[in-house]
Parts: sequence; structure tokens; C-alpha cells
Amino acid sequence: MSILEVKGLQYSYENKKRVLRGINAQMEQGKMYAILGPSGCGKTTLLSLLGGLDSPSSGQILYQGKDIAKTGFADHRRNHVAFIFQSYNLIDYLTPMENVALTSKLPPLPILEQLGLTAEEAKRNVLKLSGGQQQRGAIARALASDAQVILGDEPTGNLDEDTAAEITAILKDSAHKSGKCVVIVTHSNELAKEADVVFRLRKGDLQISDASEIEQERKKK
Repeated sequence: MSILEVKGLQYSYENKKRVLRGINAQMEQGKMYAILGPSGCGKTTLLSLLGGLDSPSSGQILYQGKDIAKTGFADHRRNHVAFIFQSYNLIDYLTPMENVALTSKLPPLPILEQLGLTAEEAKRNVLKLSGGQQQRGAIARALASDAQVILGDEPTGNLDEDTAAEITAILKDSAHKSGKCVVIVTHSNELAKEADVVFRLRKGDLQISDASEIEQERKKK
């Protein structure tokens, strides 16, 4: 049974531009999903809808078979999903350790060290860290939470190639070994080729992308 299901999902901006045109999709625990598509196609909008940050113009988003509009968007955000934002969204007067401790009862340092922060960096105010270090803190906060769904908006976008590969492996392990459903919006074909399922958002429609197509695009770059 899918943990997340989208039925007839449509979304239009206030200027009436429709970006999602009746999307249907299912996402399961234990898998990592990548959503590819050009800038402005609605990838981040779709991620926001999956996380209950916005409501669709029509259609449903189901979590374990229940419509999140009926159970409550706030309840969904609080109990079911963890976000990794492009802008980090860390509480800026706290340290990475304190940020992670807000979402998990587990000791925060081991997950932060796994993601490449030293003990000294983990105790430093986040505003005194580099963008890459802040991103590691944001990823650690999501992975340490009890949420069964992790939603990432370009989670490796501010990281160097080697670190991005390490983070991708950790996200994949959180799906395969911890049973999470990991959904990543990305421009990276390198990340996408590591996903179990790749969706491509084209002209408001979400389609499963062929693996060979991803490989061909990767070789062009």
C-alpha cells in the first residue's frame, strides 16, 4: 500500500496559470523518488502540496489512505513529513545540534557527524556556518525526525560533487534501511539515477521517466 497517493491533483496560481493538470501518482515507503523538470514547471509547488504547505485547486493528497485536507494540513506537517528546504530554514539563533534536537529524541551529534559536520561545527551558531554546512544541518534535522516521509527541495544543490554523492547515499539508505519514503525535487541527473523511481513533470503532467533517458541526459553534460 502506498503511503502517499495523489489523485487528480490540479493547481493554479492566482493569475490563473495552471501548473498541475490532474496528476495521479503513488509513493511507497522504502523507496526514494526523484522529480525532474525544467525551472518553473511546478516541481516545488508539487512538493509543497505533498507536504501540506499549500492546498490544491482540486484533487486529493492521501496519506495512508486518508485525505490530508480532512485530517488537517497542520497535523500532516507536524506528524507525517519532514522537509529539506533550499533555504535551509534552520532556526538561526540555535546551533545545528539544537536544531536537530527539536525534531528528535535521539542524540543529535552522531547524525550531524555522519553528514560531515565536526563536533565543533555542530555546536556553532548556524549563521557562522557556510551554506554547505547549514544544508548538512537541515538534512540532519529531517533524517533525525520520526516522520515517515522526507521531502527535499534540491537537497544537494549547495554541496560539492563528492559531498552531494555522500548525501544522496544517506538519503537512499534512509529509504531502503529505515523504511522512509523519500521524495526529492532536483535538477541533478546524478541524484536522479540513484532514485528507485524517477518522475518527470512535463506541461503539468507527472510521468514516470525511463532510466535510459536519464542516462542519456547525464552523458550530454
